[in-house]
Amino acid sequence: MFRLEELVARLGGELVGDPATVVRRVATLDQAGEGDLAFLANPKYQSRLSGCRASAVIVAPAARSLSDRPLIVTKDPYAYFARVAQLFNPPEAFAPGVHATASVASPVPSSVSVGAGASIEADVTLGEGVVIGPGCRIGRGASIGVRTRLHANVSIYSGCVLGTDCIVHSGAVIGSDGFGFARERDGSWIKIPQVGRVVIGDDVEIGANTTIDRGALDDTVIGKGVKLDNQIQIGHNVRVGDYTAIAGCVGVAGSTTIGARCMIGGQAGIIGHLNIVDDVVVSAGTLVTKSIVRPGVYTANLPVQGHADWVKNFAHLRHLDALVDRIRALEQRLEEHKPE
Repeated sequence: MFRLEELVARLGGELVGDPATVVRRVATLDQAGEGDLAFLANPKYQSRLSGCRASAVIVAPAARSLSDRPLIVTKDPYAYFARVAQLFNPPEAFAPGVHATASVASPVPSSVSVGAGASIEADVTLGEGVVIGPGCRIGRGASIGVRTRLHANVSIYSGCVLGTDCIVHSGAVIGSDGFGFARERDGSWIKIPQVGRVVIGDDVEIGANTTIDRGALDDTVIGKGVKLDNQIQIGHNVRVGDYTAIAGCVGVAGSTTIGARCMIGGQAGIIGHLNIVDDVVVSAGTLVTKSIVRPGVYTANLPVQGHADWVKNFAHLRHLDALVDRIRALEQRLEEHKPE
């Protein structure tokens, strides 16, 4: 638990009300009760503030007059809430040491924790405070930075590099072969060896069952501060810029470059060999088929509709080319008969 004055001393903001007010957890406006610290991040929920039973609330300056309870006033209540939540919910502590059932062929610093059944091959470099969860597999020559945590059953293939303070969730695979094949005249396929690496920057979080393919010749690169959700596919030689966030079930095909501070919505698809500049937002479900050269929000999907309506509208779409030709012909005829 924390007194409000302790939180403000650590995180900043302006304290309005009793500085000795004690809070024990963070909660939503609707669910908060005595001892809770709630937050108002979206002005459209201001009406809920009057009925909130929290001991204190984090608000923006514009909302400071809406409640007589203790407040922490800050420019970005949601970011402040996130920092407070970190204080109340620190990462799980792991005892250092190597489990008896782990297979380890590289030096392990005394501060590192290696879980049951984990396998660490030769020439692996582990930073101080690294946590290797149960069942993880770390390939030859991989490098894992200080305080990085791998949850259970993560696979890091040979030669891949993870920076400091990363989090990799269960089932993620980093460094698997990219989809590289050449086709013979008879239709059969020749596998192209994938000899690049995956290089991941500092403070990156990778969701459960996400896969990041190693480069074919050059490296696949994930910049610092990138956040990847669950079940994402990153193809070989992709580059993702610093602080970009990608939501679940996105697929990024090979050799595409995504800029810094981008946000990619869930189930979006990005085809290969494209360039997306910094500060682009791609809406959920969008298929990106050409490079994006200007920052902004991009959307290319259809809202849900009744099946009968969809069939009717799609029938019209099938005849768009013919309709355009007819309109052009009519325009030409009108131009020909225009009075001089």
